[in-house]
Amino acid sequence: MSNIFDLFKKIERRESTAPVSAILVGLGNPGLEYERTRHNVGFVSIDYIAEKLGARIDRLKFHALVGEATVGESRVLLMKPTTYMNNSGVAVQEAAAFYKISPERVIVLHDEISFEPGKIRLRRKGSAGGHNGLKSIIAHLGSEDFPRIKIGVGQKPTPEYDLADWVLGKLPEADRESINKRLPDIEESVKLILAGRMDDAMSRFSK
Repeated sequence: MSNIFDLFKKIERRESTAPVSAILVGLGNPGLEYERTRHNVGFVSIDYIAEKLGARIDRLKFHALVGEATVGESRVLLMKPTTYMNNSGVAVQEAAAFYKISPERVIVLHDEISFEPGKIRLRRKGSAGGHNGLKSIIAHLGSEDFPRIKIGVGQKPTPEYDLADWVLGKLPEADRESINKRLPDIEESVKLILAGRMDDAMSRFSK
């Protein structure tokens, strides 16, 4: 007669072999020199979510570091592309093609310079809005119809300030704290989107 530990092992095996039905992508640049930069808040957000779900993003696959987690009824691939921001779509397209995931089930977490640090906004779909990571994903998926969570990192101090220098600059401590305070909201937004409750997520968190 099986004991309780055997039962847990069986449940764990069933979960790990469940088909991936969604992809959660955090955008950023790989490498220690890019840690804590504005462009890497997508990485920060997905690392937080993975920790809360008890998952590890530590396998190299699809030109990305990946892991898997169960969120509600969905088995989700957690992804941090290793292709640098401008080529993020390479990793996303490979994973989406492998698992036969439609764009509507690809959720992207990324930095947004139009918002003050800590402000988040959800969108069902849309253009890249000048974001090179989104441009690459749209080009490789051939679609703009994927949800995304925009995470404010603050505007350039002057119009003349170089954009690359700004997004690759380190976040000041106060700005980083403002973003960290919203990580639970970002996690909850992801859960609602995966549950098909985008309207609820937008109503609660896009403020």
